[in-house]
Amino acid sequence: MNRTYLGIEIRRIARDPASLFFVSALPLFFYLIFGAAKDYSPQSAGNGNVAMIIMVSMAAYGAVTASVSIGGMAAVERMQGWGRQLGLTPLSDRGYVAVKVGLALTVAALPLGLVYLAGFLTGASGTPRAWLLSGLALLIGTTMFALYGLVFGLAFRTEGAVSAATGSVVILGFLGNIFFPLSGTLLAIAKFTPLYGVFSLARYPVSGGDVLDGATGELVFEPLWVPLANVAGWLVLLGAVATFLVRRSRTRQ
Repeated sequence: MNRTYLGIEIRRIARDPASLFFVSALPLFFYLIFGAAKDYSPQSAGNGNVAMIIMVSMAAYGAVTASVSIGGMAAVERMQGWGRQLGLTPLSDRGYVAVKVGLALTVAALPLGLVYLAGFLTGASGTPRAWLLSGLALLIGTTMFALYGLVFGLAFRTEGAVSAATGSVVILGFLGNIFFPLSGTLLAIAKFTPLYGVFSLARYPVSGGDVLDGATGELVFEPLWVPLANVAGWLVLLGAVATFLVRRSRTRQ
């Protein structure tokens, strides 16, 4: 990875405090309102408590939003000629992608870290293993959404594609069982949405595989292969679509 280019990208992102505030403060606000401030937060839940489950959910939303915005901006940059400028340098396409993935990890770590810190200070509790594995699952899993943003940017070739991609994360959050527990048909549909797999993997070290049924209020066990299959399937699909769109964009140039 080209560390110099990564450093330039990080400084460029830092000059846009409004975007950083949105991806960091909004999930933190959601956690404080729907997690820390609720009477049911201290209740036990698997290897932690309810506050920690909500903390993971809101951290997932923030980290995914950050990754999607980075992927979308990368695509728009290439469409606007930045890719041709980089073509005059020794930086390869693979190196460019590596820098963008590193940037996505860096930016996604900001809301994740803030929400986890707030959870630690406001009563979210769990085993050390649950804290570590849930955070790692989110940090690594959300890099998949850099591909998601990249697909949007390459497909629509406008700056509005970034807004559309990040806006769709809110809809996917509701459909993916993040903001409130689903049941029945909606829960079955949720298991095929991209956010469901990443969120479920992050929640697994805390919940032990138990999923709350929104209709009955009962816990239903979910095998680990379900979220793993979800993440693997979407990773292959998004990777294939992104590769096709990159090749198409080169042909047009």
